[in-house]
Amino acid sequence: MQVSDSHIGFNKPPNADARAIFREAIAKVKALSVQPDFIIHTGDVSQLSRDDEFDDADQMLKETGLPVFFIPGEHDMLDENPGTGFFNRFGQKDGRRWYSFDHAGVHFAALVNVADLKPGGMGNLGPEQLKWLKADLAGRSSSTPIVVFAHIPLWTLYPEWGWGTDDSAEALKLLARFGSVTVLNGHIHQITQKVEGRIHFHTARSTAFPQPAPGTAPAPGPLKVPPDQLRSMLGITDAMLVAGRDRIALIDSTLSS
Repeated sequence: MQVSDSHIGFNKPPNADARAIFREAIAKVKALSVQPDFIIHTGDVSQLSRDDEFDDADQMLKETGLPVFFIPGEHDMLDENPGTGFFNRFGQKDGRRWYSFDHAGVHFAALVNVADLKPGGMGNLGPEQLKWLKADLAGRSSSTPIVVFAHIPLWTLYPEWGWGTDDSAEALKLLARFGSVTVLNGHIHQITQKVEGRIHFHTARSTAFPQPAPGTAPAPGPLKVPPDQLRSMLGITDAMLVAGRDRIALIDSTLSS
């Protein structure tokens, strides 16, 4: 299960209480007839990187009883030493910021592309992380299904708003030999999909507020919608590997459905 952009602490139009709606998202996960094996949160857990925001998100997610894997968004890197609060709570025990793991025959790589992010600028992975990714993938069979998750999209969706990662082409070259690659992102608060060769890109809705479609507003930011429409523009994503199929099936559901 993917959740994204919970922005705990956000309290402006169109959502006066991001905590309350995140609780609705958690309740939706708990009510699923088939429980996911784990949850991936693709960043912007918090609005302002405050300890109480991280703690509230953590406690709500623990109510599911499921393991949760995190990567940060730019809103999680706003403290004096960027990312300290996020990584102290959600980071790996050995201090790594990016990491990988295997589950049910699928290899997962968690990437960080929001470090040293300039306002309005594109995401960036950096040479150290790309070197790590090359080594991480080196011993994997090309038949291994790969899931990559990061906050900012790994394809250039709308550079004028910083909706892309400037060195993602280097990462995609490393992934090109695999038969099934799924890339999960957040950041833009709306569903976008793209297929490039055997790589499937999917960007999830937020659980806090929608954003405008690329280029339809002067700048990105919370899209004000009538209260009765808000939940239809927020949601979660179920990612499922079906036996006998290489491709990961992605099913989006809104909080109103």
